[in-house]
Amino acid sequence: MLNFIGVHECKADDKGRIMFPSALRKQMPGIMDQGFVVKRSVFDRCLELFPMSEWNKEMARIDKLNRFVKKNIEFIRKFTAGVKTLELDASGRFLIPKDLMNYAQLQKEVVLAAMGTRIEIWDKEKYEAAVDDSNDDFGALAEEVMGGILSEETT
Repeated sequence: MLNFIGVHECKADDKGRIMFPSALRKQMPGIMDQGFVVKRSVFDRCLELFPMSEWNKEMARIDKLNRFVKKNIEFIRKFTAGVKTLELDASGRFLIPKDLMNYAQLQKEVVLAAMGTRIEIWDKEKYEAAVDDSNDDFGALAEEVMGGILSEETT
């Protein structure tokens, strides 16, 4: 099962090219040649990078939605808005399209944050603000989200 690990700081050049970190490359043997899909995040002003195999799984789930339900069509349209395919160039870089760079407000300093089967691409300042726990009670959030799961496993 694919499960990316790590947070990687990178630099975007003037054209929007980012060097794919070698630590992430080592986590995906056989995946790099298939290419990637990048899209807008649902909840945050960042991008999500999917290996093609994971994108296909995600779309298989979405394809099960009844397209005769208006909410489903609206969801699919917004979920796939701005979706682009990406490949690494010979130097190991990938190009973020301008519209997605603008959406995520990416500047020169960029963070690639592993999120299980996908990688989030953030502007560094925005990422640091998003994970800054001084304004949140992460303990309460962890209890709310994960608290019931552990007790269910033991029963």
